[in-house]
Amino acid sequence: MPSDDSTRTQSLAVLAALALPVDAALDSVTAEALKAAVSDPTLEEDLALALLKRHDLPREVLEQLGNNSGLMQSRKLKLAVAQHPRTPRHVSLPQGRQLFTFDLMQLALAPLAPADIKQAAEEALLRRLQSVSVGEKISLARRCSPRVATALLLDPEPSVMRAALENPSLTEACVVQALARRDATPAFVDAVCRHATWSLRQAVRIALLRNENTPPARALELARALPAALLEDVLERSTLSGNTRFDRAKEDQGQETEARR
Repeated sequence: MPSDDSTRTQSLAVLAALALPVDAALDSVTAEALKAAVSDPTLEEDLALALLKRHDLPREVLEQLGNNSGLMQSRKLKLAVAQHPRTPRHVSLPQGRQLFTFDLMQLALAPLAPADIKQAAEEALLRRLQSVSVGEKISLARRCSPRVATALLLDPEPSVMRAALENPSLTEACVVQALARRDATPAFVDAVCRHATWSLRQAVRIALLRNENTPPARALELARALPAALLEDVLERSTLSGNTRFDRAKEDQGQETEARR
């Protein structure tokens, strides 16, 4: 592997032949000049970050930048290279694996990053959830992607779960998916029952009626809001249908209705 000195000498030789200083080379449209510029071990971080804002960079230039070991010690550059839409996968995936937790979160949310790179970032985040602190989980839960937020809805720490419920990227499908999980905690089910937004969604109400941890009294309130035919279908497949407390609450409701008549 060539040393930094020899690499710098080679890159400067190319730039000299092209009659370009390093900063001017970064504005070039030729791959040769760009590759020479990003190969320079003394290239400044700010200049490299500015270059990565260009969406027309050739793949070989991004690969060359990823191979600049001195420059790629920068956290900002690792993230910028990993999320660039034209970075080759054999460069972006290893760079992504080296990212810190909140940089991974940013990569998973990056609008221009390729879908498979964002998915890889989410999977790396999910693997790390067991090792991060509660405070970090709360911060993640507030801002992370829907897939990671869904996992955090099932966290045993109530403060993490509540933060995930308020994540602006969370969708109805995420909440329904979490409610269908066997490891959905009673605290999570109760929080959804009381939530000002999610408790009003019909799909979420159906998921609550199918969850054995839904308080029977609350389940009755939810049931009243559903059409009779839909309610019958839901309860046929609900674990609540065999819940004696739920059945007793239904009987009590029926008695109360008869008394009003």
